[in-house]
Amino acid sequence: MDTQAQANAQMTRLAELIDESSIAMMTTAEPGGSLRSRPLATLQIDSDGRLWFFTSVSSPKVDEIARNRQVNLSYVDPERQDYVSISGTAEIVRDRAKMQELWTPWIEPWFPRGLDDPDLVLLRVTIESAEYWDAPESKVQRLYGLAKAMATGDREALGENVKITRGTRPDD
Repeated sequence: MDTQAQANAQMTRLAELIDESSIAMMTTAEPGGSLRSRPLATLQIDSDGRLWFFTSVSSPKVDEIARNRQVNLSYVDPERQDYVSISGTAEIVRDRAKMQELWTPWIEPWFPRGLDDPDLVLLRVTIESAEYWDAPESKVQRLYGLAKAMATGDREALGENVKITRGTRPDD
């Protein structure tokens, strides 16, 4: 994943957590109101706090986004016990230069015709708000934090929970 410089320390840590997981579960609203999630490989978080993905224009998620651009992206690193939830606005982008910038051979199994595939489009999600749970680095630290929380009720050693809103970025 391509991680560009971020506006502040919270966005930088968010980008690092996304990079560690790289696969998002994107949730959209179906026509009847049901929520549906599916995995997407994150290609980039740009310096404007936007996440980029490739998708098929014929995918049901494209129609769902056309009706309701609000989406949720979830990232999980179960081994490290790190979690990310992002609320954002999605849109389909047809930008050949951006597609060339983000293309990687890892995408070819889904799009064997490459950049010439007429079904290939970019999906851009602009982060509106995000929340992350960042556990301590080592397993020993995580176990210590759990033991301390159980013994004293002090959950601080369990890790950090941070909420980010669009207003925390300097461009807003």
